[in-house]
Amino acid sequence: MSEQLDWAEVNPPVIATFRANRGKVGGRFAASPILLLHTVGARTGQERVNPLTYLPDGDRFVVFASDRGAPRHPDWFHNVVASPSVQVEVGDETLPATATVAEEPERSELFARQAAALPRFGEYQEKTSRTIPVVILTPAPRDRTY
Repeated sequence: MSEQLDWAEVNPPVIATFRANRGKVGGRFAASPILLLHTVGARTGQERVNPLTYLPDGDRFVVFASDRGAPRHPDWFHNVVASPSVQVEVGDETLPATATVAEEPERSELFARQAAALPRFGEYQEKTSRTIPVVILTPAPRDRTY
């Protein structure tokens, strides 16, 4: 799997399948929990949506800026750094959330958990000289009605 993917071609059908099947996606994502991350383009200001594998962590969702071991960070990572107010689609829910880049030692602990669950993430780190960023998506507190 060393070929470079054209995400502009890959993502739209994955997003459509995700939405049609209430968060379930087959193919390369069949064994992975998937969410849709909504960001605002750092340069364009336009909404972007990216399907990402995530690690559940309590009420948080943890995503990894691996880009399959590419030499540079994926565009969505630059977007969350520039504008950390995001939306997360999980299943058939859309939640407002805040994106935070994990610091050490939490970054390494979360990455190790992901690599243990999905070994390809360890392979992605081996393919690149950069440290793959880990991003924590924390949903906004929900209003409770009593």
